[in-house]
Amino acid sequence: MNGPIALVGGGEFTPGCTFDAELIADVGASEVVLLPTGSAYENPERLVDAASQWFTDLGVSLKTLPVYTRRDAFDADNLAAVAGARMIYIAGASPMHMRSVFKDTPLMEALHEAWRSGAALVGSGAGADVLCDPMVDQRGGAYTVGLGLVPGVAVIPRSNTWSKEKVHRTVSLAPTDVVVVELPERTAILLDGSQGWRSSGAGEVIVHTAAGIASLAEIPKPVF
Repeated sequence: MNGPIALVGGGEFTPGCTFDAELIADVGASEVVLLPTGSAYENPERLVDAASQWFTDLGVSLKTLPVYTRRDAFDADNLAAVAGARMIYIAGASPMHMRSVFKDTPLMEALHEAWRSGAALVGSGAGADVLCDPMVDQRGGAYTVGLGLVPGVAVIPRSNTWSKEKVHRTVSLAPTDVVVVELPERTAILLDGSQGWRSSGAGEVIVHTAAGIASLAEIPKPVF
């Protein structure tokens, strides 16, 4: 049975991120596996330290996998850690780097398989962006190819930091069959098994379709 998926708008590991405790309880995780890949060149230790304190306070341990290059995505120890995980957190600042590291690798297959086996899979910030297809290019708000775990959906992480004009441009550039989701910091959309998407956390989620503002029910579910 597929596990939960959570796409987080960023601001992870801070008060207001109530969804983490929900997911830990849902899958019975005693440990969270963190892939800080997107921060490979932006002080990943800071992200790891914040995650360690956050999950300690939630009563679970943290296992950080140093997956920063494509070579790391072929490492047997990293693959085994992902395969045995009950909750996997993908985070960092660069969706482009994440895509270059994960795409068409055994690690990406291991992530898929862990999720299919019931693990919770969480992407935050750039991690949420890259799990979708298409993926929003954070540099200009246009689109590029993502990893495609959640097809037909594009998210705008940290949408609360974007100008209205930039959001409008991104929404207007979306293909007609793509749903665009504004995800503020400390806010997530979650898909729990056969149920539809729901929101959790501190902010308000806004869903855009070709017909205009829509409900969470319009966000398609991944099928694997």
